[in-house]
Amino acid sequence: MSWEAILTLAVLGAVVLALAWPRMPPDLPLVGGLAVLAVTGCAPLDKVFTGFANPGLIAVAALYVVAAGLQHTGAVSAPARWLFGRTRRLWIAQARIMFPAAVVSGFINNTPVVAALLPAVLDWGKRHRFAASRLAMPLSFAAILGGSCTLIGTSTTIIVNGLLTSATHGHGMGFFTIGAVGLPVAVAGFLYILLFGRRLLPDRQGAIGEFTDPREYTVEMLLPAHSPLAGQTLEAAGLRHLPGLYVVEIERGGHLIPAPGPDELLEEEDRLVFAGIVESVADLQKMRGLVPATGQVFKLDTPRPDRRLIEAVIAPENPIVGRTVREGRFRSRYGAVVIAVARAGRRVTGKIGAITLAAGDTLLLEAPVEFLRRYRHSRDFLLLRPLEGSVQPHYERAWIAWLILGAVIGLVTTRVVSLAPAAVFAAVAMVATRCINLAAARRSIELQVILVIGSAFGIAAALVHTGAAGVIAQPLLDLAEGSPLGVLVVVYIVTAALTAFIGNNAAAVLMFPLAYSAVAALGLPFLPYAITIAMAASANFTTPIAYQTNLMVYGPGGYRLTDFVRFGLPLNVIVGIISVGVIAWLWLP
Repeated sequence: MSWEAILTLAVLGAVVLALAWPRMPPDLPLVGGLAVLAVTGCAPLDKVFTGFANPGLIAVAALYVVAAGLQHTGAVSAPARWLFGRTRRLWIAQARIMFPAAVVSGFINNTPVVAALLPAVLDWGKRHRFAASRLAMPLSFAAILGGSCTLIGTSTTIIVNGLLTSATHGHGMGFFTIGAVGLPVAVAGFLYILLFGRRLLPDRQGAIGEFTDPREYTVEMLLPAHSPLAGQTLEAAGLRHLPGLYVVEIERGGHLIPAPGPDELLEEEDRLVFAGIVESVADLQKMRGLVPATGQVFKLDTPRPDRRLIEAVIAPENPIVGRTVREGRFRSRYGAVVIAVARAGRRVTGKIGAITLAAGDTLLLEAPVEFLRRYRHSRDFLLLRPLEGSVQPHYERAWIAWLILGAVIGLVTTRVVSLAPAAVFAAVAMVATRCINLAAARRSIELQVILVIGSAFGIAAALVHTGAAGVIAQPLLDLAEGSPLGVLVVVYIVTAALTAFIGNNAAAVLMFPLAYSAVAALGLPFLPYAITIAMAASANFTTPIAYQTNLMVYGPGGYRLTDFVRFGLPLNVIVGIISVGVIAWLWLP
C-alpha cells in the first residue's frame, strides 16, 4: 500500500471512532478528516472537495427549503391534526399518527415532517391521556419507513443515488425504484409497531411534560365571520382539552357564558377567554378559525406570518408603568400588540386594553422580528424572549406549496429533469410565491448536515483514489465467499452497524466506495447494492443517533437508550430480512 492509502485508512478509522463518541458533533471529525487529506495531498483537491458540488447534496439543501415552505404554510400540520381525530385505544392512536407521517414523508424529507408533527402529536397525546413515550417513537419510525419508499423521502437515499449516478455515468434510481423494497418494509414495520407497541414501549411522559410553566396568561380570541369552527362544539373544535389551557368564559352578544361545557356550540363573533401557559397560548394563535380578539393586531403594518410572539418583562423605568395598555398607546409607541399579561406568575383578568401595567409584569406580545433588534438593549424592558415556533402559518398559500411539491414529483418521476435542478426550482418557487421568506429559507438549510455529507463525500473519494477502498473491500469479499447474495448480506449488516454508531448519511457515504469496489470485483451491476446501502442506512431504529428523527423524539418522548434497543432492534432485524430478500428476488441473478 502507498503512504497515501495508509494515511487515508488512518483518517477513516479516526473519523469513525470520533463519530461513535456520543458527545462529538458529527461535522467536526468529518471536516477535520477532510482537511487532513487536503493538506497532505492524499488526493487531488478537486476530488477531496467534489462532495460539495455533488447534485445529491444540492438536492438535499434545496429540499430543506421546500419542506420548510410546506411547514410555514401549515400544509403538513393542519391536515394531520384533522386526521388524528379522537380515540381512547392506543393502537388506533398510533395508527392515526403513523399513517399521515409515513405518507407525507414519502414526498418530503422525513426530518422536517417529524419537526412539524411532533408538537401536534405531543399536544394531542396529552388531550387524550396517552403517554408521550407511546407516541413519539412510532412517529419517528413511521417517518423513516415512509421516507424509505421514494427517492426524496430521506436525505440518505438522495445521497446514495447521487453517488450511484456519478459512478454509473447517469444510471441512477427512478423516483419509486426503492419503493419496491420500502413498501413491504413499511407494511411490516407498521404491523410490528401496532402489535408490540403496548408491550415494548415504556409508559412515561417526556421531559417537557415533567415541568409546569409558572406564568399563566389570560388571552381573548375571536371567531371571525365564516370561521370553520362556527357550528362546532368546544369538544369537536379541539378547544376543550388543550394542554395547559382552558376556556374560562365565552362572551356572546353582550352576555357571558361562564365555564362553558364541552357541548357548548360555537357561533360567529364569539369572544373566547382562555387561561393557561405561554406555550399553549402560542399554539392557540396559530389555530385556523381563531384570531386575537384585540383589533390592534390587525393595525400592525407587518403581515401576521412575518411576526413572532415575544415575552417582554416591563422595567421600572418604562414610561407606561401605571397606565393602561390603551392609555400608554403601546402599539403606537413600540409597533407591537399586547396579547396577554401575567403578573407574579398569575393571570391578570379583564380586557387587555384596560389592564393597568406595573413594573415586572410579563407581556405576551405579537410583534415584527425587528422588535427584538430594536428593543433588546432598551431600558424599557428587563427581558425579551422570542417564542420558538410562534410564527403564524401562511394557510392561504398551502395549496401553492402542495402544487410546487407536486410539480417536483411529476418532473422527477417522468424524468423530464433530474432531482437536483427540480429541487432547486421548487426552492426558488417557494420563496418567489412567498410560501416562505428568504431569511427563513436560509435558516431552514441544516448546515451541519451539509458539512457532514460534503465531507464524507470527500473522504470517500480519497478512499477510491488512493486504492484504500479496494483494501477494505477484499475482506468483505472474503467474508461473503464471493457470493453475490453473501456480499449483499454483508453490505447490509456492516452499513446498519455503522449507522447505529455514526449516523445515517456518514455511514452511507463511507460505505458506498467500499461496497462498489467489492461488487466491481464480481463484475455485477451495482444498483441492488446501492439500494441495500440506502435501506440499511435510512431504515435504522436501534439507537437515537442512527437517524436524526430518532434523536428529535428522544427527549420529548422521555426515552432512554435501552428503549430504542428493546423496541428498535427487533424492527431492524425484520427490516433487514425483508430488504435483503426482496432485493435478492428482484435484482440478483
